Amino acid sequence: MKALYVLIGLLVLAAFYGVGIYNRLVKLKTLVSEAWSGIDVQLKKRYNLIPNLVETVKGYAKHEKDTFENVTKARSQAQNATTVNEQQAAENQLNKALINLYAVAEQYPELKANENFLNLQNELSVIEGDIEKSRRYYNGTTRDYNILIDSFPSNIIAGMTNFKTAEFFEIESSEERENPQVKF
Repeated sequence: MKALYVLIGLLVLAAFYGVGIYNRLVKLKTLVSEAWSGIDVQLKKRYNLIPNLVETVKGYAKHEKDTFENVTKARSQAQNATTVNEQQAAENQLNKALINLYAVAEQYPELKANENFLNLQNELSVIEGDIEKSRRYYNGTTRDYNILIDSFPSNIIAGMTNFKTAEFFEIESSEERENPQVKF
């Protein structure tokens, strides 16, 4: 009879342990979703600011049509991305297009001194910093979530309950890791 009580006690402890792991997986999955939402909010702010920046530069550099079209196209692709990988690729293209836009702006001294342009540029810098913080938070929560999914014994519960690892939001090529050389 004692053996039965011990066995039942062990099963109850195992069940509580399993429920604890499951709840932790749910919590971390929710944090990953929240972190992605934070990135999404910052990117939307950025997307809303870009048309104003383009229009300001357009006023000074009417013959740089391709640059403006590339920024607009890259912004649209980034807004329509649905997965982390698609978002990464679209953001990389948008960053390149913005660097080209700033290079065009550099050619116009009166634009560089324009208060509206300077304010937009400053706002974009602040948003870029917020995006960086959001990406760091997302990658941190993704790391914790993935570690729990891959670690024993939580990997057993994660496998039984269909938890999948999340993708990191990172730069794809080494060229993009270098600081752009834009001078004003």
